[in-house]
Amino acid sequence: MPHSNISRAPRQNLTERVLQAKTAKNLTWAGLAEGTGLSVVYVTAALLGQHPLPEAVAEVVAERLGLDRDAVAELQTIPLRGNVEDVSSDPTIYRFHEMVQVYGTTLKALVHEQFGDGIISAINFKLDIKKVEDPEGGERAVITLDGKFLPYKPF
Repeated sequence: MPHSNISRAPRQNLTERVLQAKTAKNLTWAGLAEGTGLSVVYVTAALLGQHPLPEAVAEVVAERLGLDRDAVAELQTIPLRGNVEDVSSDPTIYRFHEMVQVYGTTLKALVHEQFGDGIISAINFKLDIKKVEDPEGGERAVITLDGKFLPYKPF
């Protein structure tokens, strides 16, 4: 039976343990997700407290991290999602916020023009990130946000 949290504290505490174990064991997110049948993005988000993991996956990653049975149970618990109470001062997170601030109205206008009145789901959603070479030198991040369009319905 699924259980859920009403506070962020349990998952935040577990996230700290996950990060400590990941560092101590010199593991990667990709290595933790390997063989689970889930994407590295989903497993990473789950280990950072944003999604529950299926029991079998929770057991695999907990073993890799050296976590106890309580951690396995908590990894399966539906978290209180979200972790930004206000705009983060972390430069990477802030830049994503800045992108939405700058391009949010453009994205909204283009989505509505192409799809109609509705939203892009963050539940039926896929996320991917790739590093590619920049023709002008250096590297670029290609981030794909792939969400199902959900039209508003009059009632």
